[in-house]
Amino acid sequence: MKKLLSLLMILLFSTLSLNAQQHELTVDDLWAMKRVGSVTLASNNSTIAYTVKTYSMETNKNKTDIWFVNPDGKNARLFMENASQPVFLPDGEKISYVKKGQVFVADLNGKNEKQITDLYTGVSGQKWSPDGKKLLFTSMVYPEFATQAENKAKDDKKAASLVNASMFTELFYKHWNDWRGEKRSHLFVYDLETKEYTDLNLFATYDVPTIALGSSNDYSWSPDGKEVAFCANMEKVQATSTNNDIYVIKIADAKAGKKTPFTLVSKSKGNDNQPVYSPDGKYIAFRSMARAGFEADKQTLVLYNRKSGELKNLSEQHDISFGQLVWDHKSETIFFNSANEIYNSIYKFDIASKEVKMLKKEVVSGSMHLCSQSKYIFFANQKSTMPTEIFSMSAEGGKLNQLTFTNKERLANIKMNPLSTFWSEGANGAKVQSMIVKPPFFEEGKKYPLIFLIHGGPQGHWTDNFHYRWNAQMFAAKGYVVVATNPRGSVGYGQKFTDEISQDWGGKVYEDLMKALDHTLATYDFIDKDHIYAAGASYGGYMINWIEGHTDRFTALVCHAGVYNLTSMYGVTEELWFPEWEYGGTPWENPELYEKMSPHTYVDNFKTPMLVIHGAYDFRVPEGQAFELFTALQKKGVESKLLYFPDEYHFVVKPQNAKLWWNTIYDWFEEHNKR
Repeated sequence: MKKLLSLLMILLFSTLSLNAQQHELTVDDLWAMKRVGSVTLASNNSTIAYTVKTYSMETNKNKTDIWFVNPDGKNARLFMENASQPVFLPDGEKISYVKKGQVFVADLNGKNEKQITDLYTGVSGQKWSPDGKKLLFTSMVYPEFATQAENKAKDDKKAASLVNASMFTELFYKHWNDWRGEKRSHLFVYDLETKEYTDLNLFATYDVPTIALGSSNDYSWSPDGKEVAFCANMEKVQATSTNNDIYVIKIADAKAGKKTPFTLVSKSKGNDNQPVYSPDGKYIAFRSMARAGFEADKQTLVLYNRKSGELKNLSEQHDISFGQLVWDHKSETIFFNSANEIYNSIYKFDIASKEVKMLKKEVVSGSMHLCSQSKYIFFANQKSTMPTEIFSMSAEGGKLNQLTFTNKERLANIKMNPLSTFWSEGANGAKVQSMIVKPPFFEEGKKYPLIFLIHGGPQGHWTDNFHYRWNAQMFAAKGYVVVATNPRGSVGYGQKFTDEISQDWGGKVYEDLMKALDHTLATYDFIDKDHIYAAGASYGGYMINWIEGHTDRFTALVCHAGVYNLTSMYGVTEELWFPEWEYGGTPWENPELYEKMSPHTYVDNFKTPMLVIHGAYDFRVPEGQAFELFTALQKKGVESKLLYFPDEYHFVVKPQNAKLWWNTIYDWFEEHNKR
């Protein structure tokens, strides 16, 4: 008994000592975290390469380095500084990477470095042909030119001109935070033996990958290296179209200058993407959305028979949306991940039986790779108390093995409480899930103010992840309970649940949120009911504005990059398929719904103090939305502040700006806590 008491005392004092040494998560901690990015595995299973990005608060800049780790988690080591996009050559004995816009190759010990490309317009997203003799990549070029010399001459002429003006002749002239300009992303092949570059989309005015809803997963080599599959949107007006399609192109045809060297594979009017060849070369698997103009439709798995041309949708019967696709070495199974409640879980799909098996639920996975014999899965994973690290798992599921510990020392000094979840009843009796995080050094019997977070999208979801902007632990760090709810529109709860926000932005979703808040206050007695705050961005900002006009139950609000006036928003945003789907057409086709669901309609009810935040380069929700909102708040005499970033966009991505962002929000809440 004495030994047991002694052991308990030792554990108690150890815990107290650890707590005394730990501190709450700070902005400086957040930006000092090393961020694991892309992950890739050598074909011989000898090495994992991954990128690590670090930020400097002092210089306001970042740099990316490449690291290696053994598949068993041993010998994590720096390979190359100031380099990115690592890709192993097919034999696994060398690695390529991008530095200063060009591809380099080196031995795995860093020796014998050699520059491979010298393309004036630069190189990105390189992929090696199976024989290692050709390189597939993308580059931004003027579509009217066939040579690099012509591209350079036009750039030089523009640089020398004293006129800084642009002429637009079509929509999609801007996107996210970028003026699109005259260049387009084209797909190239570089032949290492002949030293020739071939533009596979010569003179095309479309982009590969697509300017929207696309990624570097949208092009790939056939196993014999003779063909490439890629995704493109060839619609005349791309601003209103999600019709991304899958095409195949034979390298020989492109080199020979065949007039139309590509063949259309997919047939859906929705978004088809991520073509992946089966290892045996018989099939191309890709993801497909059925509905035109809806960017958040269910991603089904489609199989294209390369010999017969037959298309088969394999997963229509499953209410699950496929994420990353990875073939097994026998071409019998596809491993994939998918949004699943607050996770991005890992599954496998049997081609013959069409059965889905969940391998691991409680992960937020990404960048998956299979070892050559498909025995193990390697992937990136994170949770609310841990930034992204690399893990492995048996291809049959089971125990997780953490391979990297990039921020181990820093995390040891930070006190964070793991999140938990609860379910509440929403509109029409739907089950709605929320996450709850207690503040660090939580004390029983004490009351804490609440921050109620609302996610964007709206077809997104809060997950158990370590977010570098809307980080639940950061909101909790100053002594707040944080609740983040996944209402209608959220992904991971079936397609019907996702669909039920469209054309109903202020309806069922608002009821879901308010009932989740009611449940929170009725269930958790440690919440100070006199100090309740809400914050959100993008669609979450819309809902903050909707709340402003529909309830006074919150002490204060924070709206970041929020939609305020649906009609004016339509005329200044870029991806027009989005408002046309979400609000049932254009403002002149469906003015009643635009008016009904627009927060600006209810300005007479505004009374809750609000902090408004926006960036000048936000082309998704342009700055005018914030200006209109702030004007209305001020004219109504509502306590309000506008934090404006002239050098940020939809997100705040610069360290010192982010520090100001967090401190301004903390000050806003603390100011109202004192009242």
